[in-house]
Amino acid sequence: MEFQVIYFSKIGNTKKIAGEIASELNVKAEDVRDAKLKERALVFLGSGCYGGKPAKIMKKFIEDNNFKSRNVALFGTSGGGEGMEVKEMENMLVTKKACIKGKFFCKGKFFVFSRGRPNDKDLDEAKKFAKLMMK
Repeated sequence: MEFQVIYFSKIGNTKKIAGEIASELNVKAEDVRDAKLKERALVFLGSGCYGGKPAKIMKKFIEDNNFKSRNVALFGTSGGGEGMEVKEMENMLVTKKACIKGKFFCKGKFFVFSRGRPNDKDLDEAKKFAKLMMK
């Protein structure tokens, strides 16, 4: 099976998670600004949370690409670690008839909130998520 990891990260939290997932899958994490959707890959899409939503550029990437019947795994980071960015990406992708295979989210440092996150435990959980999605 082929994999692709596409992310957007302003301050580096989501980039760290993307890197761990990509490393586990033996692929390179791609910034959404440079990414082109591969034909047959299980696509991991990740974003930080900006005002309770995924990044505008990630939303545009989802809007501009065909996800019909495509397998997608979602991940995200936020100061609160609630996964609101992941939920919105899921809603957008379900509307586009994508098959959501799994979701992962964790806290990410935001100013004084969630300092030290994502931490080693979060990074290990991201790797476990990648392994689970490989099955």
